[in-house]
Amino acid sequence: MSMIGEYARLTADEFERALGDPEWAQERVDELVEAELGGGVGDADARCLDTDKAWHALDYLLSRIGFPVDIVFGEDAIPDAEDWGYTPPRYLTPERVRVAAEALRGIPAERLVEGVGPEDLARADVYPVVVWERGESLEYVTAYYEALVPFFDAAAREGDAMLMWLD
Repeated sequence: MSMIGEYARLTADEFERALGDPEWAQERVDELVEAELGGGVGDADARCLDTDKAWHALDYLLSRIGFPVDIVFGEDAIPDAEDWGYTPPRYLTPERVRVAAEALRGIPAERLVEGVGPEDLARADVYPVVVWERGESLEYVTAYYEALVPFFDAAAREGDAMLMWLD
């Protein structure tokens, strides 16, 4: 079983409701995922995104460059929420999503991995360690990073909050 980084965009109204009703939040996110699995939603309109197993490498790389927002684990927990897989959901407010989107636009993927190789991730015990011990390319991570940039941009443009968790 793998740990997958998951994201969901919520409107401001949905976000307010989610803070007070974590069961509703999980049901709403399940609806969003189901709708996108059914097709018909383009990348620009996506309300959900996953970073597969690249989440820990993204956290390591973003922390290393002093990224101003925790876009991997979120900055606050939804009160009384249970685990949605491996972790309970955490969130970024619409304002923090805007800060993150602006910062993401200023960091090309090449800068994110500059001077870092798979051996560095293995040495730092970054999940999944076995991938880095094999010397796999960091292109896997940069591909997910490049997907996060427009996802956060769209959320910021719409004034959305963001939920994130490990599933």
